[in-house]
Amino acid sequence: MNKVIYLDNAATTRVSEEVVNAMIPYYTECYGNPSAVYTFAGEAKKAVTIARESIAKVINARPDEIYFTGGGSESDNWVLKAVIDKYGDAKGKHIITTSIEHHAILHTCEYLEKKGCSVTYVDVDEDGVVKLDELKAAIRPETVLISVMTANNEVGTIQPIEEIGKIAKENNILFHTDAVQAFGHIDIDVKKLNIDFLSASAHKINGPKGIGFMYIERSIKIGSFIHGGAQERQRRAGTLNVPAIVGFGKAAELAMANMEKNAKYETELRNHLVERILNEIPYSKFNGSTKNRLPNNANFSFKYVEGESMLILLDQKGICSSSGSACTSGSIDPSHVLTAMGIPDELAHGSIRLTLSYLNTLEEIDYTVDELKKIIERLREMSPLYK
Repeated sequence: MNKVIYLDNAATTRVSEEVVNAMIPYYTECYGNPSAVYTFAGEAKKAVTIARESIAKVINARPDEIYFTGGGSESDNWVLKAVIDKYGDAKGKHIITTSIEHHAILHTCEYLEKKGCSVTYVDVDEDGVVKLDELKAAIRPETVLISVMTANNEVGTIQPIEEIGKIAKENNILFHTDAVQAFGHIDIDVKKLNIDFLSASAHKINGPKGIGFMYIERSIKIGSFIHGGAQERQRRAGTLNVPAIVGFGKAAELAMANMEKNAKYETELRNHLVERILNEIPYSKFNGSTKNRLPNNANFSFKYVEGESMLILLDQKGICSSSGSACTSGSIDPSHVLTAMGIPDELAHGSIRLTLSYLNTLEEIDYTVDELKKIIERLREMSPLYK
């Protein structure tokens, strides 16, 4: 093929044409600051309101519970630090999370531990599902927050969020979920799931980079993460990025309208990919839950090969893939997610993640498998362990 085959949609997605077209007028025509009082700024302010409503609808939230941020990492940082700051002295400084969270959560927890907080990292099973019995056992009188991602960014496993939300509510503990990979891809109802905080990012659903949001249940009072002006109801200072917000709103609207159709199509492509790889490539392993996983995610481990070599050789064939989170590219350590799932380092080092979108075709998937088979055979021929 003489084109790029993009199979790294968990890292970022192509901005859709509809989103780009929705954004352009707010760079060139309606470019007023929405915080200004004159009429010209009113169009920008109205556009932000509409975007907020579109996003809220996807998770069954109120528009005034949506706060725009610079992305998922900022949202994650905000909720953890702000909850400890607001409620730590009154209730306690203990957080429960999991060993497979995104580094935006894990590194923030490490920072808070240095500040005197206590964090319990709950284990997961071989499918990457959090162990609910361990989570329950970890609860203390001073537990102030439970933070568990909706779906894992590396292996796509969907967590039992409804059960976790129920546990949190029964114990009067705040509940946050990092839904960056799940928002717009699967149904999420923050009211039904007893979610108090939710993080998401536009660039995972064919929206622009650099814009995210945090859902904060309206009865919860936490402080600002960025201090300055009175934007975002005095909780997140800084001039609003109107074009990006408009783009996020449009992307959310499209994701909600096409969620069922896209999920069905991506699942069919993924299942075809999985079936071919497991049947045609020896010593291959499919990682994560086979039942409760994101429609577009496929993560594999291959014996006797090294993941980085696979990525380089796939790239030479025009195929974009990854070995896990884009945020950890360049790391020589095995994936913390695969390690937590009990996968040996040797296999973890021989892993790749292929994440699809509605833009991919069956022809692209077949080409990828055909080339991957050749690449793995070539790499194994050079491995002394395979002889």
